[in-house]
Amino acid sequence: MLSPAEIFGEYRIERLLGAGSSATVFLAQNLTDQRWVALKIFAPAGLAEEAERQELRTRFLQEAQVLQRLRHPNIVALHAAGETAGQLWLAMELAPGCPLDRYVRPSMLLPVPVVLTIGERVALALAHAHAQGVVHRDIKPSNVLVALGEASLKLTDFGTARLLDHCRTRTELMMGTPAYMAPELLAGNAATPASDLYALGVMLFELVAGKLPHSSPSMGELLRQIANDPAPDLRAL
Repeated sequence: MLSPAEIFGEYRIERLLGAGSSATVFLAQNLTDQRWVALKIFAPAGLAEEAERQELRTRFLQEAQVLQRLRHPNIVALHAAGETAGQLWLAMELAPGCPLDRYVRPSMLLPVPVVLTIGERVALALAHAHAQGVVHRDIKPSNVLVALGEASLKLTDFGTARLLDHCRTRTELMMGTPAYMAPELLAGNAATPASDLYALGVMLFELVAGKLPHSSPSMGELLRQIANDPAPDLRAL
């Protein structure tokens, strides 16, 4: 774990912003242009063969070049990507606000007109990305940053799943978050713009109803519901 004031490549670490199973995000400052960024450093892939590590590195950097072309007011910008000390990283726009999953709790639900505005802005961001041939693959409230007082909304982790697809497929991990996955993904089909829009629909349902359209403590039952059962009528909720 990097410490405050430690230098990582061209960046000086300020503090930890968050950590997950595959990556750690730091507030960091570029030493060249003094710009503050969210520096996302990925955990080592753990691949045994050097050839596999090089293939992942090449794929990662190629995909990062595509993602740097995504320039939309509702998408967190990717400034740079690279590899330092054997660790792959992304330097991303530092966006204000909190994750949208704060507002899926029944006591924190937003007014429907606000939810509709959020849906419109996420849909416009997706349209821009899809036009560039990029599929998000993991649309959910925690991947949307909102600062309601500043009217700011940013879709985050755009393409991260795609960047790591090669590595994760080899370890047979399911891409995306199951509750937001379209039925065709559960059948093993590739992610498409349509599957992103399905996930957006699930997210909007959750923001309005305070619950997911399908849920179960059993993964098998959840997948069965998604594949076979229609979503409940929102008017009944």
